[in-house]
Amino acid sequence: MKALVKSRAERGLWLEEVAEPEVGINDVKIRVLKTGICGTDLHIYEWNSWASATVPLGLTIGHEFVGEIVEVGANVADFERGQVVSGEGHVVCGRCRNCLAGRRHLCAHTEGVGVNRSGAFAEYIVLPMTNIWLHAPWVDLDVAAIFDPLGNAVHTALAFPCVGEDVLVTGAGPIGIMAAAVARRAGARRVVISDPNAFRRALAEKVGVTEAVDPTATRLREVQLRLGLQEGFDVGLEMSGNPAAFREMLENMSHGAKIAMLGLPSEAMAIDWNKVIFNQLTLRGIYGREMYETWYKMTVLLESGLDISGVITHRLNWRDYEAGFLAMECGRSGKVILDWRE
Repeated sequence: MKALVKSRAERGLWLEEVAEPEVGINDVKIRVLKTGICGTDLHIYEWNSWASATVPLGLTIGHEFVGEIVEVGANVADFERGQVVSGEGHVVCGRCRNCLAGRRHLCAHTEGVGVNRSGAFAEYIVLPMTNIWLHAPWVDLDVAAIFDPLGNAVHTALAFPCVGEDVLVTGAGPIGIMAAAVARRAGARRVVISDPNAFRRALAEKVGVTEAVDPTATRLREVQLRLGLQEGFDVGLEMSGNPAAFREMLENMSHGAKIAMLGLPSEAMAIDWNKVIFNQLTLRGIYGREMYETWYKMTVLLESGLDISGVITHRLNWRDYEAGFLAMECGRSGKVILDWRE
């Protein structure tokens, strides 16, 4: 089958013929229909220090996808051929303390699809049946293809109650924008998003944020005063991994505020811990999705009217993957979808 493979220790991906994956007794084989390009995929494409230390050469990458089941293993009773599904991108061990307690998103031995094991940028992918999510028939295929990053957004945005709260989002990448939309849908009074990228601020405005701020031109303190926030923001969603953005967030949170952190800093990040302690802030790290409560909430949020389609800016044939990665690199994109159906 055709697949996009990280074959060499340099920038790029290579289209290659690889063996079709075999189905074990507990596995599901899926014909890939559409995939989304993730920031993680871009790191692998660019072959930065994280990628070179993490990803084995020769790996088929990609983890955001929707597809159609073509085969199931002998032990699989809950899925059948023809169903439209996506896959949870974290394959867990099932035997560590957290897995046995039902906290699978906290597994100490997680393998990442398209990072540590063969991924979805291919004609077929095989995953354990415990990683399969069956889509409701009304879910649009483009949206289904990005359930994985939508799950990151939902997990982060719902880490703390948003009803009646003023929410600050730092980082208007696609996940940050979707998190802002989720927070608004979850009852936030105001949602402010901060990012220096004008294209992405415009995308954020389409999903209904209260204000999209350029931090290089406007301080969050000014926004806070303009909106009449007496004590600061109540909930923070740190999606950028940018140390300056996080420090400014800390400066503008109310006493007792709560911050969920999804953005990954590229290096160690120094902050004024006195602010965290004296202002009694709660910081919570977020990684991936809760299995499978977040997936359930994604579906219900979409059913109740959440619209994230505006975050998709590019729809390309899979053969044009280079154009998709270039669009992401230049910063003038939201989510990029690759169509594998022909």
